[in-house]
Amino acid sequence: MNQRRISKPIQIGKVTVGGGAPIVVQSMTKTDTADVMSTVRQIKELEDCGCELVRVAVPDAEAAQAIKAIKKNISIPLIADIHFDHRLALMALESGCDGLRLNPGNISEPDKVKQVANAAKERGVPIRVGVHAGSLPAKARQAGLPPSPHPNLSIAEQMVEAALKQVRLLEELDFELIKVSVKAFDVPTTIEAYQNIAQKIPYPLHIGVTESGPPRTGIIRSTVGISTLLYEGIGDTIRVSLSAHPREEVIAAYEILKSLNLRQHGPILVSCPSCGRAEVDIVKLAQAVEEKLLKIDKPLKVAVMGCIVNGPGEARDADIGIACGKGRAVLFKKGKKIKTIEEKDFVKVLMDEVGRF
Repeated sequence: MNQRRISKPIQIGKVTVGGGAPIVVQSMTKTDTADVMSTVRQIKELEDCGCELVRVAVPDAEAAQAIKAIKKNISIPLIADIHFDHRLALMALESGCDGLRLNPGNISEPDKVKQVANAAKERGVPIRVGVHAGSLPAKARQAGLPPSPHPNLSIAEQMVEAALKQVRLLEELDFELIKVSVKAFDVPTTIEAYQNIAQKIPYPLHIGVTESGPPRTGIIRSTVGISTLLYEGIGDTIRVSLSAHPREEVIAAYEILKSLNLRQHGPILVSCPSCGRAEVDIVKLAQAVEEKLLKIDKPLKVAVMGCIVNGPGEARDADIGIACGKGRAVLFKKGKKIKTIEEKDFVKVLMDEVGRF
């Protein structure tokens, strides 16, 4: 793994982003932000599974005004997602948001950016320059924005160009509480854009693959893109964008970080894929254990193995594990055999040991 790119640290509420701080897990609510109760309920669900930053859509004045009430009932910093109308960013700042996301594809006029930057600077609120491949200036002519001056550039190059243009504008305004993202659905395009911009600016990077789809395919697409960048040392915050409850995004994000040994949050479950040698339903057993482990936040390694080939070795290597045979399993704790348990007691005994651990 490459050495991590060190960026200028910024503070989003109580969370430090960049500067060598742990990579931060972020998600976005999927509720109507103006519906305060529903939005707070969903944010609390995200807090419960470890989300550290939450973004909310601000499509209108009602949503911007709702931020004040939402903030009173949550524990993690809140970022306002702004498109088209810079006045909504000003309203979100008045309501106490901890961060802003501006899209250069639809808010790029210098006078409007200046108003937002000045108001954000007064409050010490960072701005994410959030470039999206689907709303590049060249694709936003219907919104009255000028096209890219370099239309022959690749999509990745156009994304970087759009981000740099707004970053330079913010710098000219003496505003440096900046975070940047350059997301696309296409994974190679996303990777190319982040590799490019990582060399050109000192600011933290929020990484992800946008609109990656439902969990079955979206987690794969997101993991390929995010893990490649993280392995290269690029990335300070991450979001796994899924067509699913945002809780699934947070769980997937932590699994990506754990797989690269970048963060430990909650248990790691080691389970075999099962095969003709298995004498128990290891798939059903692993799913049952996985569901119960979601409620545990302590970092530990739990193994659920289904046969004698690798089972005992993997179970011994875990903090707690079982190696299953026909109707029975051997329970291991820190490499030592504790006892033999009956099949009907597999999940209960294993989780009792996890609780004691």
